[in-house]
Amino acid sequence: MAIIRRVSPFGDLLSLRQAMDQLFEESFVKPGTWQLGDGQLVPIDVRDAGDEIVVQAVLPGIKPEEVEITMEGSTLSIAGDTSSSIPDREGLLLQEIRRGRFVRTLTLPEGLEPDKAVASFEDGMLTIRIPKAEVVKPRQIKIKSGDGQRTQPAAVETK
Repeated sequence: MAIIRRVSPFGDLLSLRQAMDQLFEESFVKPGTWQLGDGQLVPIDVRDAGDEIVVQAVLPGIKPEEVEITMEGSTLSIAGDTSSSIPDREGLLLQEIRRGRFVRTLTLPEGLEPDKAVASFEDGMLTIRIPKAEVVKPRQIKIKSGDGQRTQPAAVETK
């Protein structure tokens, strides 16, 4: 009696997935060696809250005194350095916490007042509130009701 084995089309996909996992595990960027450095992303949310722009950045394990916030024109930069908290490598079995210098730069809309910005830091969440300039705030135009008289548009003379 012959045994017929059916080939599964998903069998190759599973081996492809295993190959990809192995590739990432053995790549030159191993999770144990990640360092937070220039170009590494700090997760950020930016929200238009009417009269102000609110920027929130997630900075877990970072102290407020390790963070530097600058705004030049419409470019906001959040930078810091956590190198002082790098532990001794002796006895280290796994290292996934990113430490070192970090910088996150983003371009915000024009018409903000960075001199009036306020920043707060609570539970690893940095919140920056930057008010909009009076010039760029939307204005509502009220419609005046007429007195019942309609005016005719001026005649246009053509040649």
